[in-house]
Amino acid sequence: MKPTNPVFTGIDTTVFETMSRLAMAHGAVNLGQGFPDVDGPQDIRQAAADALMAGPNQYPPMLGVPELRQAVADANKRFYGIDVDPQSEVLVTSGATEALADCILALVSPGDEVVLIEPLYDCYLPLVKRAGGVPVRVRVTPPEWALDRNALEAAFSDKTKAVLLNNPMNPTAKVFSEGELQLIADLCRKHDAYAICDEVYEHLVFDGRAHRPLMTFEGMRERTVRIGSAGKTFSLTGWKVGYVTGPAALMDPIAKAHQWVTFTTPPNLQKAVAYGLGKDDGYYQGLAQDLTAKRDRMARGLAALGFSVLPCAATYFLTCGIDGLGLGETDVEACETLVTRAGVAAVPVSAFYGSEPPRGYIRFCFCKRDEVIDEALDRLSVFLTAARTESV
Repeated sequence: MKPTNPVFTGIDTTVFETMSRLAMAHGAVNLGQGFPDVDGPQDIRQAAADALMAGPNQYPPMLGVPELRQAVADANKRFYGIDVDPQSEVLVTSGATEALADCILALVSPGDEVVLIEPLYDCYLPLVKRAGGVPVRVRVTPPEWALDRNALEAAFSDKTKAVLLNNPMNPTAKVFSEGELQLIADLCRKHDAYAICDEVYEHLVFDGRAHRPLMTFEGMRERTVRIGSAGKTFSLTGWKVGYVTGPAALMDPIAKAHQWVTFTTPPNLQKAVAYGLGKDDGYYQGLAQDLTAKRDRMARGLAALGFSVLPCAATYFLTCGIDGLGLGETDVEACETLVTRAGVAAVPVSAFYGSEPPRGYIRFCFCKRDEVIDEALDRLSVFLTAARTESV
């Protein structure tokens, strides 16, 4: 038989799916995959239900329903001062992953180099390769997650077509500094490169910090596309509603890619997200405050158990060092031990890297109900206490 596409043939199942399956098999508390365990605001869900019953439920416009495209444009202006034309500079997609696929397929040609900053969200690499792009990796590593200026400068060249930036960053919970963002903007301008910005955690930023899109830096408005996610902003990850904002010249080919990938997204969900984006500042502040409290609850508990808890500026995730806990030689072994023996699922940070990854860190997801966090901490405490007793 002729071979299938090597980009996807034999590719490993995502680490999230693997750990979720293990969690189910062992009755574990699942702190691996990044989704809340409660649904989002009732008024947004009611808006979706009302729109579903009112109809129409036929194909909506390919670019997205006018209400949502206008709401995305309004949100750009409201939160970041970016003036956006909803008619030509906004596209609605079936989730942020589709948005990433559309952007990469539209902007990257075979042989083009794409700068990727490791650790990587798992879809980045196969999407770049499927477009024929050549990944050029730069890494940040725990515990500081600092971006090395020299390494980044060396990654850019005249062959660079784009940089793919995840900010705020999964799995590091890093918010890139003004200086780091300025460096990326300078290099994009110097090498005439595009910036594809995955900003799905834009409203999940903590401790008084504010997200700043790369698009707002000098010279970046016409070479940047930014991707948002209703799933993350409204805790409705199953809806798979994303949106892309960018200059019309780039949005035109991106929309063409979207046309041949999904074409459109359920109209009732789009209308409900449009309603949600118009919620007052109290909603957005409350979201960040609620997640901050959950972060702190889990961080205190993990630190008390002996984990080295790294700073968390944003997202759903805490990264922890495992040295001295006796969980295994590597982060993969540690996660297997925890899910099978402690009944708690986490994710090995090495899964987000290529060759020679750091091996001493695991990631926990804290966007869970308080009682779920407490149950996980209790299970970890029982297991670690017993393990220490056995080793004496």
